[in-house]
Amino acid sequence: MPRYRTYERTTTAVLDYKFDLAPLSNGREDGASDWLQLGETISDYTVTSSDVDLIIDSSAIADDGTSVIVWISGGNITDGVYFVDLHVITSEGREDDFSIRLIPVLRK
Repeated sequence: MPRYRTYERTTTAVLDYKFDLAPLSNGREDGASDWLQLGETISDYTVTSSDVDLIIDSSAIADDGTSVIVWISGGNITDGVYFVDLHVITSEGREDDFSIRLIPVLRK
C-alpha cells in the first residue's frame, strides 16, 4: 500500500502541505496512527520535488517537532503527476521517507 496522500491543485496555486507524523497526538481525527513514538521528534529532514517545474518555496518543522510544513508552487503541466518527498531523521535515530502526490488541474 503506498504511503502518500493525493491532492488536486490548480496550476497557479501556492499552497502549504503538511507531513504530519503524529496525527493522533496532534488532534487529527483522520489519522490512523502516529508514526513517531511518544516523545520522539523530527531532528532533520530533506524535502525534494519529482520535477523541476514543481517548486519547493519553503519548509519548516511544526507541531512541536512532529510535522513538516512545505510551501509549494509551480507544477503547471496539467497532464502530469508530481511527487513531493520527505526524508526524516528522528531524535531516536530512525529514518524514513514519506510522499504526497499532486495532480495539477485547470479550474475555470
